[in-house]
Amino acid sequence: MTKRYVRPTWFDAVFNGAVGWFTRMGLPLAGSRVLAVRGRTSGEWRETPVNPLRVAGQRYLVAPRGHTQWVRNLRAAGAGRLRKGRQVEQFTAVEVADADKAPILREYLRVWAWEVGRFFEGVDAGSPDDRLLEIAPDFPVFLISSTAAS
Repeated sequence: MTKRYVRPTWFDAVFNGAVGWFTRMGLPLAGSRVLAVRGRTSGEWRETPVNPLRVAGQRYLVAPRGHTQWVRNLRAAGAGRLRKGRQVEQFTAVEVADADKAPILREYLRVWAWEVGRFFEGVDAGSPDDRLLEIAPDFPVFLISSTAAS
């Protein structure tokens, strides 16, 4: 089975670059952060803008493009950093089981659909749980827990 991955377009690259730049300057777009994770092969820090989400008191990272490089790196590393301006938060991450993703994906779509809804191809916050569970394997989700702040 091929794992879903949506490659960024030139527009996505420009948009992500702008969001990342503003977030690094301390001006995040609607709560965005810059995720830094060590590369699973190189060991070098890799960065990309992400949209953290809070559901029922827990925080999550959702990968709307599927099984991206940052997802693969986070699986291997199990930890990373979230940055907003000079604030850097270190965290650990645990991948969420597909069976537990429906409420998280629903809330992610409710909050972030204006930016990432196109990656969900007809699924939205009003979709039934069985539809959200059907697409769950294509959208990695990580529960994140802060370990330190600087």
